[in-house]
Amino acid sequence: MAGSSPSPHKPRRKAKRAGNGTELSQILEGSISPEPQVRSPSFPLAAFLWPARGSVSQWEILPLILMAVGLFRWAAGLWGYSGFQKPPMFGDYEAQRHWMEITTNLPVSQWYFHDLEWWGLDYPPLTAYHSWLCGKIGSLIDPAWFALSTSRGLHDPTLKIFMRGTVVVSEYLIYIPAAVVFVRRFSRLAGVSSWTASVALVAILMQPATILIDHVHFQYNTVMLGFVLATMSSMLAGRYMWSAVYFVAALGFKQMALYYAFPVFAYLLGSCLVPRINFPRLFGISLVTAVSFAILITPLVLGTLSDVKRGIDPRPDLKGSRPPLPLFQGLADYIATDTFYYPVVEQLVQMIHRVFPFARGLFEDKVANFWCALNVVFKLKQYPSELLQRGALLATLATIIPPNLILLFRPRKLLLPLAFATTAWGFFLFSYQVHEKSVLLPLMPMTLLLAGSKGLGKETRAWVGFANILGCWTMFPLLQRVDLRVPYVVLTLLWAYLLGLPPTSLSAYFQEGSSLWSQWTTVLIHGPFYLAMALWHVLELFLRPPPDKPDLWVVANVGIGAVGFAICYLWCLGRLVVESEILPRSWFAKKGKAKKQ
Repeated sequence: MAGSSPSPHKPRRKAKRAGNGTELSQILEGSISPEPQVRSPSFPLAAFLWPARGSVSQWEILPLILMAVGLFRWAAGLWGYSGFQKPPMFGDYEAQRHWMEITTNLPVSQWYFHDLEWWGLDYPPLTAYHSWLCGKIGSLIDPAWFALSTSRGLHDPTLKIFMRGTVVVSEYLIYIPAAVVFVRRFSRLAGVSSWTASVALVAILMQPATILIDHVHFQYNTVMLGFVLATMSSMLAGRYMWSAVYFVAALGFKQMALYYAFPVFAYLLGSCLVPRINFPRLFGISLVTAVSFAILITPLVLGTLSDVKRGIDPRPDLKGSRPPLPLFQGLADYIATDTFYYPVVEQLVQMIHRVFPFARGLFEDKVANFWCALNVVFKLKQYPSELLQRGALLATLATIIPPNLILLFRPRKLLLPLAFATTAWGFFLFSYQVHEKSVLLPLMPMTLLLAGSKGLGKETRAWVGFANILGCWTMFPLLQRVDLRVPYVVLTLLWAYLLGLPPTSLSAYFQEGSSLWSQWTTVLIHGPFYLAMALWHVLELFLRPPPDKPDLWVVANVGIGAVGFAICYLWCLGRLVVESEILPRSWFAKKGKAKKQ
């Protein structure tokens, strides 16, 4: 296979439109290369689905895909979870269960104020509503699961089944349908066959980091990621107002969706300016966004007003004393506390304060980003918090502005995954209060590249695989702390095997017919990282760190991961520049001639 994705013997008709204003003529001119025919699969996942290559409809294979990926998710959930039998605070599982407890037992006005020392609610309102719904359903099964205060740290096996089920059901209602629709639309725009798109869909849904965090460690990240996928899918379909609605929902579920805010804004604004200014569209998007945010906070506002009318104090623990909220110390100077709307303002201010924890410092845990790596050499906590915040802001803006300027002036649909991935990498590397699990955000759009033109070919598969395996590896210290080594090894190696990636295979790097220069360049970049990851695991398993450096292996993980992620950022940015054609074609032609010589 000559560096291209596998396709059926009879590829279906190419889409008439290959992007934002890109016609079939552009495919014929070579700006979008249709995939050639192949006679044999080039990696195991393609081989497993090879019998279906003659399928004329994705609906023949889609039920099998959904059942298979669901089986792996449920099997992964048989393992333990974050905080299992680990007092005093347990872990993320207890946090999610506790939010179901407080939202189903307390008045709305107390959700963001209740006992903040024990997993206080610190996500946007849509997470609270989701917790309320899951808690109500669970209470019908067993009220003891979410009994106020007495259910803390509960490890009932039946409760575990219910909690795992809420993750799977939430994912199958939001994330998986959004992924299916996005892959279908994106592959059509790129001129990719339905069978190749099905192979890419399996690879995307089997992404190991997502399964490890949501279905093993335990969280609901795929709900937010599903809304983001729906946002991107609506952009592909030209439904810009719906994309605004879905992205507000993503922001309303997890504040981490801000990683994607710049490309969403850049693309929607660019679609209103290029090729001509479209004021009605701009006004419609703005109006729908504002209305969506209003609908999002309406239950919180109405619930607070209702509680005030009934004489319920949102902060009963203070016993009448009402010190100003931390976020706006001078709020009472501008708004009288006896006005009817003051409790609503107080509620919204508290929610913002909980959602954006600036008081926690630049970082808490050791994460494979720039600041944690730099902290190994220069102890950053000795600097003022305000200085670190400004530094993080400037560094983040410096990395995310270039890809979003490209998307603003070249609002092409085929550029969306690259722009989203590049921006998310910039946020992950340089922004404030990054968590290990935040690597899911750049990995998701980067993995979507598998569904594009030549997405299953050598280069894209090698880079997407490298990013995903490195991402799982950087999360290993987090998983190890809760005894989740085995699912980490199984799911990561399984995905590597299916896509023909190291350490199970080198087929993604060496294939007949592709350029030796390109092959060895990629190998020389990725090879040292794969060797470092393997060596790190051996050392971490058999060699204890020195007593004076107890975090030696974690620090090494941070440093190697940060460098690898920075390279992924540069690759995504470079490919975005090339595919956007923002630079003159003559420049690339000269570079190509120079390489041939």
